[in-house]
Amino acid sequence: MRVLEMQEFGEIRTKARAYLCYLMERHLPNRHMGIELEAIEKGLRQLTAEIGKVDATYVLDPSGRQVADTVSTDPQFARSGKDEKRDNRAYYYRILKEKRCVLTDPYPSIGSNTLVVTASYPIYNEQHELIYIVCIDISLNNILSMFHPSSLDSLSGRTSQWIYAAFSAALFMVALLFFVKAIESFITYGIEIDRITVKNMFESTILLTLSLAVFDLVKAIFEEEVLGHHKRRHPEEDMHKTMVRFLGSIIIALAIEALMLVFKFAITDPTKLLYAVGLLLGITALMIGLSIYLKTIDQNRRP
Repeated sequence: MRVLEMQEFGEIRTKARAYLCYLMERHLPNRHMGIELEAIEKGLRQLTAEIGKVDATYVLDPSGRQVADTVSTDPQFARSGKDEKRDNRAYYYRILKEKRCVLTDPYPSIGSNTLVVTASYPIYNEQHELIYIVCIDISLNNILSMFHPSSLDSLSGRTSQWIYAAFSAALFMVALLFFVKAIESFITYGIEIDRITVKNMFESTILLTLSLAVFDLVKAIFEEEVLGHHKRRHPEEDMHKTMVRFLGSIIIALAIEALMLVFKFAITDPTKLLYAVGLLLGITALMIGLSIYLKTIDQNRRP
C-alpha cells in the first residue's frame, strides 16, 4: 500500500508544490520592511483555513530553531516545539540550498508515526536576507486526497466499483465455463485417445482461447475499475495493452475456427469452402486493422 501511495505522490508532486507555494506566497509577507512574527502567524491561520487539511504549522529562524510553538489540530503537538532545533531536517537545508519554496518527499512523522510531507517557504527582509522559514506539515493521505482523488471517495464511485466487481465476477464465471467445457471434451474420452478427433481438438483449442480472452478482459476491468490501478499508472498504456491482447485472442480463436471449417468443408462439402474463405478474409481485415492501430500508437508515443 505504501508503495502505491508513493507512486501517486510522484504523479502529483509538481502540482501539489505549485499550489501550496502559491498559497504561501499569497498569504505570507515577504521581502517587506519590518516583517513581524505576528503577521506571519496571522497569514498561517488564513492559509490553514483555506487548505483545510494541515496537520501542523511552525516557523524557524535562519539557524533552524523553532521560534514559536507549533500550531496543530493534534493536542500532542499544539502549544509545544518552541526553541526546538530542526537544522537536521530535509526541508531546512533544502531551503538554504535552493532559496525557494520546497516540498519534501514523504517521511515518517516522529510524533504520529505516519507519512507526512512538509512545504517550506523562506521569508526575506527588504535586504533579501533570510529571517524566517515557514513550514506546513500535511499527511500523505491528506495531500493525495487533495490532488489525486480516488473514485472511491464518492458514493457514485463506490457504486460503480461494486457494479464493475459484479460484472467481473460474472465474466470470470463465463471464462471458467469455457475452460471447463474445453477440458471436459477430453476427459469424457478417458484414456481412449484414439476416439479423440481432430474436430474435438480444434473445438477445445477454440474454447481455451476464448476463455483466455475473456479472462484478460476480466483482469483489465477488475484492476482498472475495482482496484483503481489505472489511476496509479498510465491509463492510455493499460488500455492499449488490454485492447491488443483481447483482439489478439479473438483473432486467434477465429483463425482456428476458419482452419477447422476448411478441413471440414474440404471433406464433407467443398462448395461451402467459400464460407471459410470469407471468414479468413474477415480475419485478415482484423489483423490489418490491428496493425494500423499498433502503428498509430507507436507514432503517437514518439516525441
